[in-house]
Amino acid sequence: MTPTHFSFSSAFILGLMGLAFHRTHLLSALLCLEGMMLSLFIALALWALQFESTGFSTAPMLLLAFSACEASTGLALLVATVRTHGTNRLQSLNLLQC
Repeated sequence: MTPTHFSFSSAFILGLMGLAFHRTHLLSALLCLEGMMLSLFIALALWALQFESTGFSTAPMLLLAFSACEASTGLALLVATVRTHGTNRLQSLNLLQC
C-alpha cells in the first residue's frame, strides 16, 4: 500500500470513526460525513488519473455534486430541527415524537 492510498484510507476511516463515536450533535455528524465524502472524491479522482481513462473522469465530479446535495439537505434538516426542537443534539431527536 502506497503512502497516498494509506492517507486516503486513514482519512476515510477517521471520518467513519468520528461518525460512530461522536454522535452528540447533528453538525458534527455532518462534518464527519463531509470528510468521508471528500476523501472518497480525492481517491476517485486520483484513481481516474492513474488509469488515464476518459470514462472515469466524470465520476469524481458526480460524487462531488452528490456530496454537495447531501450537505445542503443536511444543513436544511439542521435548521428545521433547531427551529422545532430548540437543539441539534441527536439524542433529543425521536421519529416517534414528530
